[in-house]
Amino acid sequence: MDSVFSDTQTSAPKARQGTHQNDVVKKIAPTGLLNTNQAAELLGIAPATLTIWRSTNRRKLAYVKIGSHVRYRREDLDRFIISNLQNA
Repeated sequence: MDSVFSDTQTSAPKARQGTHQNDVVKKIAPTGLLNTNQAAELLGIAPATLTIWRSTNRRKLAYVKIGSHVRYRREDLDRFIISNLQNA
């Protein structure tokens, strides 16, 4: 039975997925919000680090809470990166 979700029929081999920021940005949901894994990949840190920062307020990084889900806005992540520039 053919499935509309099947990509095994005639599709070309998938390209190797890297951790480059552009790859992360392409995976962003239409809402423009990133989940913890996507935000961590963009920042180059472990997802657990973001969890620790949220629970201890160790770093000031805004996030959105939707029910039990945590999301990060791209502009907040960019602002966080800029605010943590050293020797700039």
